[in-house]
Amino acid sequence: MPENNRSARNPVGRIKTSNAIYPILIGLGVVGYLFYKDFNPKVFDVIAFSWGMLWWLLVAVLLMAGRDIGYMARLRILSRRELTWRQAFRVIMLWEFTSAITPSAVGGTSVAILYVHKEGISVGRSSAIVMLTSFLDEVYFILMFPLLLLLVGKNALFDINATTESVFSMGLITIALIGYFLKLIYVLVLSYGLFINPRGLKWLLLKIFKIRFLRRWYRSVNNVGTDIILSSKEIKHYRWTFWGKAFGTTFLSWSSRYLVANVLILAFFGMSDQLLLFARQLVMWIMMLILPTPGGSGFAEYIFTVFCGDLIPVAADLQKGAATLIAAVWRFITYYPYLIAGAVIFPRWVKTHFSRRVFPKKR
Repeated sequence: MPENNRSARNPVGRIKTSNAIYPILIGLGVVGYLFYKDFNPKVFDVIAFSWGMLWWLLVAVLLMAGRDIGYMARLRILSRRELTWRQAFRVIMLWEFTSAITPSAVGGTSVAILYVHKEGISVGRSSAIVMLTSFLDEVYFILMFPLLLLLVGKNALFDINATTESVFSMGLITIALIGYFLKLIYVLVLSYGLFINPRGLKWLLLKIFKIRFLRRWYRSVNNVGTDIILSSKEIKHYRWTFWGKAFGTTFLSWSSRYLVANVLILAFFGMSDQLLLFARQLVMWIMMLILPTPGGSGFAEYIFTVFCGDLIPVAADLQKGAATLIAAVWRFITYYPYLIAGAVIFPRWVKTHFSRRVFPKKR
């Protein structure tokens, strides 16, 4: 497909800043319900208000900054330094905003190519950058899940507490495994396309999506196949040092994000099993892959209270309330700032890049 035709597509036309209100309402609604149902004011009696608390809250904010810096550094590595820090910041904020207002299974990847391209990168290289970003993210999950499962054990990871019914625990295991294997299949298929046979993968995808009930996605799959071919051409000369730097920044980004909840619990209550909480958050993120709510809103808050509440060192009758408090603060730090930043940056970005209409020259 000619580059000018591809860049003429404007998938951001379907994105509206007003859509940010829906995940906010869902998330706050769930948190409000949990507070009404489970919160015990005695939780405040066990919180040690001190300078130490303020320090850990600052660390939580710094970890989120580290997460974004890691993402920005990765974009600069993948773009061969063609993107400045400011451009990388803009792309990350737009990307995260799109992810925050779309279902977790959709995310912001579908329009990220356009975000990168409009910063002055060719369509082919933009496709490669976004494909590799997605690939590296999924590889992180594929590698870390079995490693953490080995370190903490299945029972500790999924057997939440003595009062949790085994059916619920089995449901969590099932959701996690479905999400994990979907990610594994995606990585294997994308690896085949990027590194072995991109044209063969596109041909296979188009054959599959000619099936009657899949035809509605045929055009989108054709575009994805083209992106894979362009990406494969771009990355075939990359060296091992490049991959090391790219995965290093990926590890920094995701690990920083997960550690936010750890330091929040340390700030309010203190805790001992840091590794187990870290592992459970990774499982939570895998679960969010198959959820329909924008940015996992509502589910993330709820599952945090039931999946991580038993790790908070307070009396059993206070754990749900304490977990609800941490979940609310956790989402305010890790989720809502992207809604705000995106709502500010997105309209200006659209106005800058799409306000001028280009008309074909007369012959």
